[in-house]
Amino acid sequence: MSIEAATHEVIDALRTSLRGEVIDRDHPDYHQARRVWNGLIDRHPAVIARCADTDDVVEAVHIAAEFRPTVSIRGGGHQVAGSAVCDDGLVIDLSAMNGVEVDADRRVARAGGGATWGDVDRATQRFALATPGGEVSTTGIGGFTLGGGMGLLMRAHGLACDNLRAIEIVTADGVVRRANRVEHADLFWAARGGGRGLGVVTSFEYDLHPVGPEVAVAMVFYPYEDAAHIMRAWRDYAPYSPESVTPQLILWSVPPDPAIPAELHGQPTVVVQALYAGRADEADATLAPLRAFGPPLFDASGTMPYLDLQSSVDDLLPHGGRYFMKSHGADALNDDAIDTLLEWDAHRATPETLTAIRTLGGKIARISANESAFPHRGDRFNVSIDACWSRPQDDADVIAWARGMWDAFTPYSSGGTYINFAGLDDEPDGTRDRIYRESRTRLGDVRDTYDPEGLFAAAARRF
Repeated sequence: MSIEAATHEVIDALRTSLRGEVIDRDHPDYHQARRVWNGLIDRHPAVIARCADTDDVVEAVHIAAEFRPTVSIRGGGHQVAGSAVCDDGLVIDLSAMNGVEVDADRRVARAGGGATWGDVDRATQRFALATPGGEVSTTGIGGFTLGGGMGLLMRAHGLACDNLRAIEIVTADGVVRRANRVEHADLFWAARGGGRGLGVVTSFEYDLHPVGPEVAVAMVFYPYEDAAHIMRAWRDYAPYSPESVTPQLILWSVPPDPAIPAELHGQPTVVVQALYAGRADEADATLAPLRAFGPPLFDASGTMPYLDLQSSVDDLLPHGGRYFMKSHGADALNDDAIDTLLEWDAHRATPETLTAIRTLGGKIARISANESAFPHRGDRFNVSIDACWSRPQDDADVIAWARGMWDAFTPYSSGGTYINFAGLDDEPDGTRDRIYRESRTRLGDVRDTYDPEGLFAAAARRF
């Protein structure tokens, strides 16, 4: 049978079996449906199965097992490498499965596999509750959580995957399984930090914590000419700060925020940021050291709705922009490491490009390395090089700059790369070892158990 004939059979089978929409290349919404957040990704699947519910996912998996197209799984479509879409294959699209249910008494939320963090935060904040999530509200919960999930609450409450109570997953045999610490515990272990390629996760169940609706934040823009001093002072403080904060330092440009004087917009700056994970009226003493590293360019610290904080950079990282993000774990940031970052940042690829240093430790480090597949619990910092641009003609130069900066920092790395900031599909082979580290062998065993014929192998290859 020709590839074209097989594709038609897949499409016909999907249309016969699914309640949700089946989008082929002749569909008027095809080009919109194949687009993802990262405009650098331009893939053309043969068909997109926009599933209405778990039953639709089961049917799509059965059809994929029969006809064996390349399969990718789309949740929020926000992953940098674009793993949500594949060329000439089948996309199992969960974007319509985005409902969120909250049990405020038990402090538990259950969210569909296509939900975004905006969906989750809006539902949980009705009860002044939250679970650690992404810092851009349009980020899908699926890939974010399966990769670990770093966010502003992580030193207080752990990663997103640490707050996972259970998942519902359709495995390669088309069986719906509930995985938690008791049922299919090996699958649950892998789903917490092991990334993709395990099956189609149709829902996530999270623990919730009292957060908001108003939260206290430090948000200080320091002068770029003081960057070396600010970074050293931040480095000396951040790992030893109270666990109620997760200090971040960002080399960026002052955003065009109307609350910031217009004459500062676009200037290079060092941003120091943290959310206080307790009551907003008790935050001053804890946040004060982050505001005292030197005279500020502008201090935007104060209280704000948690929902506003979680969506505050959405417009700066818009859907359809072009992105390349790659990261290092680090045990320390010595002076040479800081100088290297500043040397490269001094000629950053674009004004929108940023380098973010996140502080780990706290609850993350107290969870056993064997409890989940997330392998970077011993790192003190995550250093993420986030190249952002808009013109396709700049692709090669911007990516080359970002890879060059990543290479230059390698001597100071702990040897790990965070899966959600791991570059594109064509990164060097060693990237996989850096991502999975000591979890790699066990992850392979779990994948072999639940997907022995490699139905989801393409998704696994894309980190």
